[in-house]
Amino acid sequence: MQQQRNIGTMQQNIDSGFGHCSTADEVLRDVDLSGRLAIVTGGYSGLGLETTRALVRAGAHVVVPARRHDSAVKALANLPGVEVDDLDLSDLASVRAFSDRFLTSGRSIDIAILSAGIMACPETRVGSNWEAQFAVNHLSHFALINLLWPALVTEGGSRVISVSSAGHHFSPIRWEDVQFEKGYDNFLAYGQSKTANSLFAVELNRRGVEYGVQAFSVHPGSILTPLQRHLTKEDMVDRGWIDERGELADPTFKTPQQGAATQLWAATSLKLAGLGGLYCEDCDIAEMAPDDGTQSGVKDYAVDPLQAVRLWELSSKLTRTGVSAK
Repeated sequence: MQQQRNIGTMQQNIDSGFGHCSTADEVLRDVDLSGRLAIVTGGYSGLGLETTRALVRAGAHVVVPARRHDSAVKALANLPGVEVDDLDLSDLASVRAFSDRFLTSGRSIDIAILSAGIMACPETRVGSNWEAQFAVNHLSHFALINLLWPALVTEGGSRVISVSSAGHHFSPIRWEDVQFEKGYDNFLAYGQSKTANSLFAVELNRRGVEYGVQAFSVHPGSILTPLQRHLTKEDMVDRGWIDERGELADPTFKTPQQGAATQLWAATSLKLAGLGGLYCEDCDIAEMAPDDGTQSGVKDYAVDPLQAVRLWELSSKLTRTGVSAK
């Protein structure tokens, strides 16, 4: 078993040349992805759609697994080099079916961007009575990547980008009640799932490094997208995101093009060669979170290698998938 690294000590900006306002197209301006294949979950809506568009403009072939097949086909109709397949992240049988179809095609994956997710939804149970945000945002993506593992182990290497959020500041993994069986809180559940996204990248990178598989987690920034579908106007006004007219009120919010930039930077930047398991924001490696109550940087519990191993073992048991550690 490879020796554990202290990921936290590596959470330092590397002067990427990009920043908070950089766009997806700026990040990929000098990147040629011709002949590369990318999978983008949620790649037909919000940040996922902007991600797909930018990848296509850079020359990539993009596979978009979608729960709403017809909506995906319509949203992606004018993009060459995109294929839509069926995938419902609330259903592990659907995850397995998609993975089997893809592996049968014999193709390799160069980039996987796990962009699909739900946020602050009413209490919902899926699978084996799993809390929906933990299941959809984390467990199904965990299973998907593990089932697609043979296609990720490629001669040229691959990168997996787990889309986390500053929302991970809301909650660590609630080991005593991961499935919120003792009382549900929609934002704590969202926060836990985003912490899980970050920890997944930590352990995936450790297990994948000898096979050429790198993994990173990212905070895309605050952006108004369909992700907020479960929030009322009053919720968003109270949080200062929009005003009473429904217009953007927070000047720190990004456009969707800016929001897609960090995951694309993490998926393609040469400056990340030899690195992995790190949490990124504003198109750079994030610093550790300051102890000032803000939501910048990454909390120590979200990059803790021991918690990452513990989450991997739990996720593997729940989904009956998981690449074994050496």
